[in-house]
Amino acid sequence: MASAWETDTEHISIVKARAMLTQLPELLAEENRAVALTRRGKPVLALMPWELFQSVIETLEIMGDAEMMDALRRGIRDAQEGNLVSLDEVKVKLGIND
Repeated sequence: MASAWETDTEHISIVKARAMLTQLPELLAEENRAVALTRRGKPVLALMPWELFQSVIETLEIMGDAEMMDALRRGIRDAQEGNLVSLDEVKVKLGIND
């Protein structure tokens, strides 16, 4: 059976999206991606699964927080330099017993 969705589609007309509206949540979630809705061939809206939208928003919030980005960069640098703490050491420091 032929799929109503072409996997390489990056743009979809608003008219086609309207006809496929009830199918779009599953189709987009399947590939966890966004598509551009077009009017007269020009992108006017982005359509994506809710989880992907939330992920994009969270990423933008993190990238906009200077302190958090500094901490992330330090963490990446520490990992690259091998400055790591084992899970067992963390549990001991936090007083967590299995």
